[in-house]
Amino acid sequence: MAKNILHMFSPLKHMSPFDVNMALDAGYDSVTPYIFVTLEDVTALVQDAMFSRSPKDAVRTAVFIGGKDAGLALDMMERFRATLLKPFEISAFADPAGSFTTAAAMVACVEKLLKKKKDKSLAKTKILIFGATGVVGYAAAVISALEGAEVTLAGHDGPERVQEKADDIKRRFGVDVRAIDTSTLEKKLATLQGVEVILCAAAAGVQVLPKACLAAAKSLLVVADVNAVPPAGIEGLALHDKGAELEGGALGIGPLAIGDVKYKTEAGLFQRMAASHKALSLDFRDAFVLARELV
Repeated sequence: MAKNILHMFSPLKHMSPFDVNMALDAGYDSVTPYIFVTLEDVTALVQDAMFSRSPKDAVRTAVFIGGKDAGLALDMMERFRATLLKPFEISAFADPAGSFTTAAAMVACVEKLLKKKKDKSLAKTKILIFGATGVVGYAAAVISALEGAEVTLAGHDGPERVQEKADDIKRRFGVDVRAIDTSTLEKKLATLQGVEVILCAAAAGVQVLPKACLAAAKSLLVVADVNAVPPAGIEGLALHDKGAELEGGALGIGPLAIGDVKYKTEAGLFQRMAASHKALSLDFRDAFVLARELV
């Protein structure tokens, strides 16, 4: 049987060792990183990967798209799909900075807790996302909006950057998300009114929500944070929390609880791609489907 070969593209100086390890443990025989890859490079690299093997062995070839830019990763996936040619199709999996699988795990954990403890689905749930200009926040916004949630992106430095993300989400996926200014404590407190779920994907070691904010958010049902570096992004939230009650009564999901599902999701998608008998094209939507099964 032909060996499983994985070509890993990163627009950055390095390919993530985390992703390399995950791919090898998932069953790939060969993993080759490519760095400083531009969007314009994708077509030629994919063609070389495709046409170097017979059609029957093409499915044993795959591409991974990393980096730290969700939009660029999605553009690279589009370029990848446009390059494929029957019967030489190969597989691809995009997960820039682990963001797609992390976001999928976070939203899946929140969805399960909402159903179990509050008898509520994501549809029409009012969700506020901190760290929305980052890759995890962006992907979580898209997943939630596609599930019918009413999503708002919080701008810690004003509304401009989050509005750009909201516009990008509308253009790519046809769903509406709001952008709002939370650059001061007063604006943040005003934004919290009516919010039912908070997803926190802010920078590591930055506390976004102190207990006073949690206490003031009377409608809040569930909060989740992916920051494992002290201090917690949400004050009072512990690393392994899976529904612990926080200040004000909201239920909290900690970063290591999310991380466990994220790890299994990324490993599972690598394994699925390595074992598949047909070419696959995997992104955050596939990650969310799997994460739902794992929580």
